Formats: sequence, structure tokens, C-alpha cells
Amino acid sequence: MSSNRYRFTRKALLSTLAAALLASGLPALAATAAPAAAVPDYSTSEAGNPFVDGWYADPDVADYGGTYWVYPTSSRPYEQQTYLDAFSTTDLVHWTKHPNVLTTANVSWAHKAVWAPAPVQRNGKYYLYFGANDIQSNSETGGIGVAVADRPEGPYADAIGKPLIGQFVNGAQPIDQDVYVDSDGQAYIYYGGWGHANVAKLNADMTSLGTFADGSTYKEITPANYTEGPQMFKRNGKYYLMWSEGGWTGPNYSVSYAISDSPTGPFAKVDRVLAQDSAVAMGSGHNSVLNVPGTDIWYILYHRRPLSRTGANDRQLAYDRMYFAADGKIQSVSMKVEDDFGDDNAIGWTTYGGGTWAARAGQYTTTSSFGGKALLDNNFGNLSYDADVTTTSASGDSGIVFRASQPNAGVDGYRGYYAGISAAGRVVLGKAADNWTPLASTPMTITPGTRYHLRVEAVGSSIKVFVNDLATPKITVTDTSYTTGSTGVRVYNTAATFDNVAVARK
Repeated sequence: MSSNRYRFTRKALLSTLAAALLASGLPALAATAAPAAAVPDYSTSEAGNPFVDGWYADPDVADYGGTYWVYPTSSRPYEQQTYLDAFSTTDLVHWTKHPNVLTTANVSWAHKAVWAPAPVQRNGKYYLYFGANDIQSNSETGGIGVAVADRPEGPYADAIGKPLIGQFVNGAQPIDQDVYVDSDGQAYIYYGGWGHANVAKLNADMTSLGTFADGSTYKEITPANYTEGPQMFKRNGKYYLMWSEGGWTGPNYSVSYAISDSPTGPFAKVDRVLAQDSAVAMGSGHNSVLNVPGTDIWYILYHRRPLSRTGANDRQLAYDRMYFAADGKIQSVSMKVEDDFGDDNAIGWTTYGGGTWAARAGQYTTTSSFGGKALLDNNFGNLSYDADVTTTSASGDSGIVFRASQPNAGVDGYRGYYAGISAAGRVVLGKAADNWTPLASTPMTITPGTRYHLRVEAVGSSIKVFVNDLATPKITVTDTSYTTGSTGVRVYNTAATFDNVAVARK
């Protein structure tokens, strides 16, 4: 696999088609900045969510000349939130970290709680709007500031020497800003915490507020169940306002939306589109939206909390595909679990036991060990679990773990199921509980160094194991020992390579 690829399920077909279309010179393609073959068209972050390492939240995204820039909050205690990092990519797979693009050293009035950056390019400059200090009343200094830089990666410096919005208006705490520039060139800033949302016009200088036709500076646009984190985008002439509901420290943090004919509303709630998934992650909220230019490909970027973590700041960045129905409504977003290791990292995987694990050349590899395993932080019951497995020696076996819990470093150090292939010529299925209980095996020619596609379908007590032929199971058993747990990969007395992991509810 090339490490510089745009990963598709139908990769070869789409690349060939895209090249042919590009050669034809179709007008729709000519209007696109990058060749059609380079358009990132994924069902989710196929190289794995979280898509960058570290604790981050509140991501906002901008497209600057074909490079996508994500600016998040550093998810730490308020007093340590004195800086902002950024991440850039051209393919939504390989991300470059740009640390400290803005720090409180360059903002005289900010000293903590630097939150929710909102990027925009205009006037030959790059602007970054941010909240700071988490003010609780109008007697405190803080609110929403604006910084400016000559490059997307900064360094950004305070543009006006004071908050742009430093007071509570209409009950809205001045935090969680989003900046949207309409097709007529008018810029708007949407913001607000404490259950209230406002919109204001930005003047052409992007550092001062304008007024509406009635002479007012702020208009309240609070929709039903609004908590914070507004996000505005436009599609097919309609204005979509998204926002977060619920408490940001809890599992029920979620995203809802409204549609309007005007950038200033009114905004009546249509539906909730993103919420926790008990099999994948909790607290999914504070989103932004990315539209790949020249296409109707949309992504929702957001933060979420791993299932095993309970800390308020244990938040990570993720993205998934966002689709629209024929009537323009946003379809419910599915948090998918996939990893093709195209980014050459294994963020989100935890290893137990022996072996040296590494993601490289678009695959996840391990040296030989007796029972070394790597698990994701998920919790699937009924599932369909796919993975490509390559065992590298004539001894031992390698394969996939599912419905696993209580992992440790022991040879069979977990409670759950394992399905694998052995170059000795067997497909095996068994269960572990700090010991090994075989459930079934069947002969099959397995050649070391050859990739095999494994699928497990587990529904209730029924477990089926497929190898290459996904129509006819190699093994079918009934077992009631384990009903839910995490998924992963494992080896026993062999080195192995894993790829194209995908787990879905069944």
C-alpha cells in the first residue's frame, strides 16, 4: 500500500474512473482545485477515529487552498488552556500538527479557558476567533476575541487588544463562536453559551461588529434545547444552524440542527443528528462541518469521549460522513468503526502482552509473541467484524478478538472470543478467560505471507466465522459465554499483519 493514497473501498475502480474523467476535461471537474482522484470521499475516518492524537475538543475546520485546517480546543483544566494547536491535511488521512498557533502570551487580556477557535480567511489575512477566561458576569474581563496572522499556522496575535464581544447579551455567555461568510460577502458571527445564542454582523475589517437594518448589533436566535456551540453552513440556498445539547461533561452531549431561509433565522429545531453510541463513544458534540469544494461530500467533525473514560477533559477528535435526504434534511450520523492504518498510526489501539506493535506502510504489524493483542475501546454485542489478516510463519495463529473484556498481558489474558487462522492449516474459534477453551476448528490451506479476509458475525449466541468466502461460513457455533465487549486483533506464536478493520452492529 502506498502511504500517500486516498483510501476508498473501491479504490482501484474510482481511481481509474477519476483519471478518465479528468482526461475528458469535463467542466464540473475543471472547476475543482484538485484532480477528481484526490477528492477525499470516505464513509468515515477510514484511517481511524480519533483522527489525531491527544485530548482535544470543539474542532472547527477551514479549507485554505485545498489544505484542510482543524483548530480545536486543548482539552485540559481551564487554567492550562492557554494555547491552541492546529492540524492540517490535504487528504483527511495524514495530519500535521502545528503547536501553539495562538497562546495567551499574544493576547494581553486572556489568561485561561481559551476555547473553540473559529478560523476564516479574508483580506489576505487569516483570522482566528476564540473565547477566553470563561467569564461569569459583565464585571469580568474576557469573552470572544479575534487574532490575526499571515499564515494558517500562525503565529496569531490579538487584533484589537480587547475582547470583540466581552459582555453577556440576551443571556448568552460570550463563548463558542462560529464565523460564517455568506455568498454576498457579509460575514456573521454566531455564538453563545448558557442556553442562549446570538448572531451579529462582522464588518469587512473582520475585527469590528456591524449593525442590522433596525440598528441593533445582536439578534437572539436561540432554538429549542440549545446549550452552546453554534455552527452555520449553507447548502442549496438553505441556511443550517447546528448546535450542541446537554451537558458537555456528560454522556448525552449531542448535536441538533435547524434550517432557515435566512442567515439570521428564525431557527426551529428539525432533529438531533449526532448522539452517543453505547458501542462506540459518548458525549459526541460541539461540531463543525466540512464540504469538499465542488462536491456534495460533507463531513461532520466533532469531539467525543472514549467509553472507558469518565474525566471531563477526556475528549478526542473524530469525523464521520454527513448525508442529506432528498428534502434537504440531515440524516442521522452513524459513528463508524474502521481503521485501514492509512495514516501509519494506531491511535485508539491499546496493546497487551508481548510483541512489538507498529502501524507502517498502511498496515498494523506485530512481531511474534504468545498471546499479544491490541484492542479498541468499544463495546459491541451483535456485530459484523471484518479484518484482513496475514500470518507470517508456519507456526502459531493470528486473528481477531471480539466481545472482549478484562484484558491483561497474559497469553489468554482476557474474557472473550477469538477467531484466527494458522499456517498449519486450520481456522480456529475459541474463548478465553485467562485460559483457553477451543470451540471449533476446520481445515483450510493457509499460506504464510498471504492476506486472508476474516469476518465474524456474532448475533446473540450464534457465531459464524468466514475466511475469504463471505457467503459460506467456515465455522458456525452456538455459545452464550460472552454477550458484549471490545474488538481487537491477536497473535499466538507468530508475527502478523492486520489491515482494513471494520466493525458494525449486526
